[in-house]
Amino acid sequence: MTKRGAIRKKSEPVPNRQAILRLLKQQGPRDSESLAAQLGISAMGVRQHLYALRTKGLVTYQEEPRPIGRPAKMWCLTPAAAPHFPDAHAGLTVNLLNAAQQTFGEEGVQRLVARCAKGQVAGYHARIPARAPLRARLEALVSISNEEGFMAEVQRQPDGSFLLIENHCPISAAAHVCPRLCDAEMDVFRAILGEGVTIERAEHMMAGARRCVYRIRTAEN
Repeated sequence: MTKRGAIRKKSEPVPNRQAILRLLKQQGPRDSESLAAQLGISAMGVRQHLYALRTKGLVTYQEEPRPIGRPAKMWCLTPAAAPHFPDAHAGLTVNLLNAAQQTFGEEGVQRLVARCAKGQVAGYHARIPARAPLRARLEALVSISNEEGFMAEVQRQPDGSFLLIENHCPISAAAHVCPRLCDAEMDVFRAILGEGVTIERAEHMMAGARRCVYRIRTAEN
């Protein structure tokens, strides 16, 4: 018999380590003191977890000079950490896209993506009040995106604009095969947020960024 509670699988990080991975995914490079403050554990404990994650190849660090004392280790994720975040059935989606392209050609894939985006817009409209203030619509959009695994957030900027941030892309494997999926996402956002709202992509994972960021403005800003 095993002890009470199932033995954790070797490939599954312990809770604090999973929390560290999530923070690094959401916030980018951080030192152990910053992570410790957010997790409510000691910096020494965080460093032990970080070195364990480094041994597994999930994190790495670069040294950042500080005005006083030794350089700080700024920890970040490696590509090997990707399986620890939602992937929206990446393998199946990629296979379906490849099959669609072979069967219907590029034009057929474009129609398929457009049809999916149209259905997505209809589903979003049912949950996002069209007449609500922009901030409320963005927060509703973020809520839906998080249900889909995007680890999204919205940030108000000093000039009155907003940043819609996706810290994770659960369809990245499919987007590499079909970049039109990224364009379709922009189309969905434009349809949901309505006329008078300008959306531009400021950061893009497919271009090598850590996250996807959309800058959203109204005529007033």
